[in-house]
Amino acid sequence: MTAILFVCLGNICRSPLAEGVFRHQVRQARMSDRFTIDSAGCGGWHSGERPDRRSIAVAQAHGIDISDQRARQIHIDDFDRFDLILGLDRDNVRHVTAMQPQGSPAKVALYLEEALGLTKNVPDPYYGGAADFEAVYRLCGKASAGLLETYRI
Repeated sequence: MTAILFVCLGNICRSPLAEGVFRHQVRQARMSDRFTIDSAGCGGWHSGERPDRRSIAVAQAHGIDISDQRARQIHIDDFDRFDLILGLDRDNVRHVTAMQPQGSPAKVALYLEEALGLTKNVPDPYYGGAADFEAVYRLCGKASAGLLETYRI
């Protein structure tokens, strides 16, 4: 069982999409029994809230329901619960790395770099429109496929 946590700033736009898309692809590959999948935010401003309505809408347009997700802030216990903690941008990776307890076995990495070998951020669509959310969805789709491929045996 591999436990993966996706982390963005507030856990309402990017990381819920990354979680939802990866979970969907894992189900389609009939590998659900091999993963624990979750998402969190660096900050707790939105704790308990559903994902941004635009994230929900873009996922739904592609047949994925993320409306039951609830935002939460990353916690120190996550370093014991997850094998791989993926920041959706470099600032998220810096934040997570700074709070990682010494000796923690969790691997902290940049999402697109870990999944696709790209040293690039997933852009934050919060202040954008539907096209920005669609672009994040497409990036998460490609990255999820790449990530899943590394775990196929």
